Amino acid sequence: MTIVRVTLFGLLVIAALAAAAGAALYFNQQNIFYPAPRDYPRGSLPGYAIVHTETSDGLRLKALYRAAQPGRRTIVFFHGNGDSLAGAAEAMRGLAADGNGVLLVEYRGYGGNPGSPGEAGFYRDGEAAMRWLASEGGAASQTVIAGNSIGSGPATEMATRHPVAALILVSGFSSLPDVAGAHVRWLPVRWLVRDRFANAKKIGAVEGDVLILHGDRDNVVPVANARRLHGARPRSTLTIVPGAGHGLAYSDAAQELIADWVDRLPD
Repeated sequence: MTIVRVTLFGLLVIAALAAAAGAALYFNQQNIFYPAPRDYPRGSLPGYAIVHTETSDGLRLKALYRAAQPGRRTIVFFHGNGDSLAGAAEAMRGLAADGNGVLLVEYRGYGGNPGSPGEAGFYRDGEAAMRWLASEGGAASQTVIAGNSIGSGPATEMATRHPVAALILVSGFSSLPDVAGAHVRWLPVRWLVRDRFANAKKIGAVEGDVLILHGDRDNVVPVANARRLHGARPRSTLTIVPGAGHGLAYSDAAQELIADWVDRLPD
């Protein structure tokens, strides 16, 4: 083979490999982005009651709820893509210990719930949770929406639709393509990712206070995402936790920071 032919052959091999990798990403997105755990709580958890929400497309979803003590707020929490209601309860333990109410949202396709996960479905699941809380007498002025990791997507969307007191994003992203692009720089993944969760484009429409909490050693959702979110909503509170990774939401540091911030929200 001549040098030209060898070079051309090498380029064709690289192109074929890239095309195969792109196809694998495009057609396997649900398994990549929504790895629902097989191990999840079948019943309730201490301090919580099982409740069921009804989505606009006819799904009946299990969730967990604990009522707020008098004068305290209620947190609607959306967990990460590899988590369950057990992990969600752990992430909310500080707020629950302070007497705040907590509604742990479980997604379609997760925790034994029917349906298949995805961006549009997560928004329907969020709306179902918000309707259920309103039916229980939950006042918007006393409601805080929180999301961890991919939960930042439905959390931000719900906070733009409902006039709640505040939005809390822990290890959240500016968009799902931003995260994918940071990990796979040699493919046009921004064009291949179907679900967008374009939080940075939406967060400016949130009326309530906003807390953005992120670890500077997060190797799943790079901290640049938090800075983009803050840039899109300059009136937000941005807290970067030194040495913290993607599991920040479960740490004692996060529990204290979030509980203190919620306590200082205006009435």
